[in-house]
Amino acid sequence: MTSSWTNEAAIRQWDATATREAMEATAQDGDFAKRHLVNPVLERLLGDVHGRRVLDAGCGNGYFSRMLARRGARVVGVEPTGSMTAFAREREVRERLGITYVRADLARLPEDTGPARGPFDAVVSSMVFMAIPDWRPAMRSCVRALRPGGRFVFAVVHPAFEGLRAEWREHGEYRVRRYLEEYEIPGPVACDFHRPLSAYLNELASLGCRLREVVEPGLDPVVSEGARDAVPGLDGYVHLPNFLVVAADAP
Repeated sequence: MTSSWTNEAAIRQWDATATREAMEATAQDGDFAKRHLVNPVLERLLGDVHGRRVLDAGCGNGYFSRMLARRGARVVGVEPTGSMTAFAREREVRERLGITYVRADLARLPEDTGPARGPFDAVVSSMVFMAIPDWRPAMRSCVRALRPGGRFVFAVVHPAFEGLRAEWREHGEYRVRRYLEEYEIPGPVACDFHRPLSAYLNELASLGCRLREVVEPGLDPVVSEGARDAVPGLDGYVHLPNFLVVAADAP
């Protein structure tokens, strides 16, 4: 666990800052970075999900669960915050995509948690682990939920390039002073936690997973050019990866 934070405290912070306006704005396919950098990689690494049982671990407002369901997956979304779980369930009532949402902490997900009981063909966890103080049990829950050989895909803010857009906007380059130790990263919504890349990959290896692919997505220069005036510092995404996406197979 990083610093003195607990999962309960982090969940309370996310719950308190999750506004209806922000959830509505990202309900279709997430924010700009998700649409252009993260989602396409997650979809490619998951492959054909039609008819497959998929766990969206830490699903937030449920936008990626809905994207998966529209591709034919049978989706269960797990989310610890009450506000985002309620929003996701509300959208399910409206859209009827067949998604089941479970409110639970991934780090303390019992094996017999009703609809979230495995085995799943695939588990995806997008932008979750760097926001969890007690992240190792959460990753173990994801792997444990998979059938043998099932696909596990996760995305985090790249540990080497956190705050990329702000740094690029201010300096025209990325600057970093600390990398190897673990520390808190205060944010406008909630606190994230820096850990070196090796922490995530070594934990994956300790769980017996077989690494399939590591992706450090860069932004298409054409997309950057079109949005440069509206989003200062966006050029940084062309030259450096702000996100890290990992695919592995369960033992």
